[in-house]
Amino acid sequence: MLTLANILTLSRIFAVPLLVLLLWPSREIGPAWFDYALAFALYCLMGLTDYFDGYVARTQGTVSRLGVFLDPIADKIMVAAVILMLVFTQTIHGLHVVAALVILLREITVSGLREFLATLQVSVPVSRLAKWKTTFQLIALGALILGGAVPQFGWVHDVGLASLWAAALLTLVTGWDYLRVGLRHMD
Repeated sequence: MLTLANILTLSRIFAVPLLVLLLWPSREIGPAWFDYALAFALYCLMGLTDYFDGYVARTQGTVSRLGVFLDPIADKIMVAAVILMLVFTQTIHGLHVVAALVILLREITVSGLREFLATLQVSVPVSRLAKWKTTFQLIALGALILGGAVPQFGWVHDVGLASLWAAALLTLVTGWDYLRVGLRHMD
C-alpha cells in the first residue's frame, strides 16, 4: 500500500546511495567540502522524512504493516551506510571506530532479536533511553558529516565524536535492556 508515509520512507532508502556517493572520497566532481555540505543537506532531509512519515501515518490514520516494516529498516540502512562511509573516509578513526562498531553491532543484534520475538508475538517497545540513543546517534553522524563541509571549525567534528561516544554508551545500556527481555523468551 503506497501511502504518502510509505513513499517518504521509501525515499529515505532510495536516497542512501546518493548519500554514499556524496561521501565517497576522490570523486573529483566538486570540492570535498561542497560534497560534504550536500551530504549534510541530504542527511537532514532524510531525517525530516523520518519524522514526517510517522507523523503523516498517525495523523492520517494510514499506519500500515509495510510502513511498520520499512521504517526501522530505512533508519538502519541510513545509519549503517553513514557509519561505514565515515570509517572508510577516516572521519571516524582510531579508537572512535570502536564506538561506531558498538552502534552497528547493537543495530544488527536488536533487529535480529525483534524478529525472533515477533515470531513469539512478543512486542518490545522503544524505551525513552533508546530514543535518546537515537538522538545522540543522529546528532553524531550529522555533525561528523557537517565537519567535512566546515573543516575550519574543528569543534563540529569534536561534537560529532563526543556524541558518537554518548550514543555508543547508551547503545550498550539499551542493547542490554532489549537482550534481557529477549533472554526471558529463549530456551
